[in-house]
Amino acid sequence: MEIIIGLLIIAVGAFCQSSCYVPINKIRDWSWESYWIVQGVFAWLLLPLLGALLAVPEGHSLCGLLASGNSFNIGMTVLFGALWGVGGLTFGLSMRYLGVALGQSIALGTCAGLGTIMGPVLLNMFFPELDALSSLTFAVILGVIVTLLGIAIIGVAGSMKAASLSEEEKKAAVKDFNFPKGLAIALLAGFMSGCFNVGLEFGKDINFGDLTPDMYKTLPATFLVTFGGFITNAVYCFYQNSKNGTWSDYKNGKVWGNNLLFCALAGALWYSQFFGLSIGKGFLTESPTLMTLSFCILMALNVVFSNVWGIILKEWKGCSPKTIAVLVIGIVVLIISSFLPQLI
Repeated sequence: MEIIIGLLIIAVGAFCQSSCYVPINKIRDWSWESYWIVQGVFAWLLLPLLGALLAVPEGHSLCGLLASGNSFNIGMTVLFGALWGVGGLTFGLSMRYLGVALGQSIALGTCAGLGTIMGPVLLNMFFPELDALSSLTFAVILGVIVTLLGIAIIGVAGSMKAASLSEEEKKAAVKDFNFPKGLAIALLAGFMSGCFNVGLEFGKDINFGDLTPDMYKTLPATFLVTFGGFITNAVYCFYQNSKNGTWSDYKNGKVWGNNLLFCALAGALWYSQFFGLSIGKGFLTESPTLMTLSFCILMALNVVFSNVWGIILKEWKGCSPKTIAVLVIGIVVLIISSFLPQLI
C-alpha cells in the first residue's frame, strides 16, 4: 500500500509540473527572459530553500549542514545543477518548435533514461567503493527501456503529425513548429536535463541521517541542484535583458502584481514535481528498484500529463485517428513503465 501511495504522490507532482506553463500564459507585457528568471526565483531558489529546511531537525541549521558536509559532493551537486540549467533553457525552446506535448515528451524521455543511468555510472567513477552500479538491476534497466519505448512511440506520433498536416495547420497548433530543429534541441535538452538526477545522486547523503525523515532526505540536494540551475539561467536571462533592452520590464509597475502572482504559481507548480519526488520516495524505501527508478517514473508521468495538456490545448488538432491512436499507445506504455518493475 505504501508503494502505491508513493507513486501517487509522484504522479501528483508530475501533474503539477506539466501544468506549470498554464499560468505563464497569463503573464503580460514581459519578455521571455524577464518572466523566466522571476518564476525561477520561486521555482529554483525560494521554494527549494523552504523545502530543504524541512530536512533540518530542531537544534540544527541548513548552513551548518552545508558547512560540515563533504565539499566535493556539495560542489558536484551544484555543478550538475548548473549543467541541468542549460537543459532547462533549451527545454523551453523545444516546446517552442514542437509544442508542449511533443517537446516535453522527447526532452523528458531522454532526460528520464539518461538521468537514471548517468547518476550511478558517474558516482561509480568517483566513488567505486560505493558500488553504485549495483543499483542498475535488470528491473531498472527494463523500466528505462520501456520508458524510452513509450517516448519513441510518441515521437513516431509526432513525426506522423509533421507529415500529415499542412504548414498552415502546423502553425495553427504550434506557431513556430519545426520538427527537425525541435527534435535536435529536445534531445540536447533531455541530455543536459538528465544532469539533475546526477546531482541528486552526488547529494543524496547531504542530510542529517536518521534525524531526517526519509521523505525529506533529498530536499537539501534538490535545493543545491536548483541553485546551480538558477545561476545558469540568471546569467543567460540577464544577458538577454541587456542584449534586447528589456530591463525596463522590471520597472513596469502596472503589471507587477499580475505577473508576480502567476510567476509564483508557475514556480510552485514546477517545484512540486521534485517536492513530490522526495515525499514519494519516502514511501518507496522497501523497493530499491523503485527508489532507483523514481526519477525515471517522474519524467515518464510528466510526459503523460504534458500530452494530456497538449490535447487540451489542441496541439494535436487536425491529426488523423491513426496518429492519435499511436499517441495513446505511447502514453499507455509510459504508464505501464511506472509499475512494470514492481511486478518483476
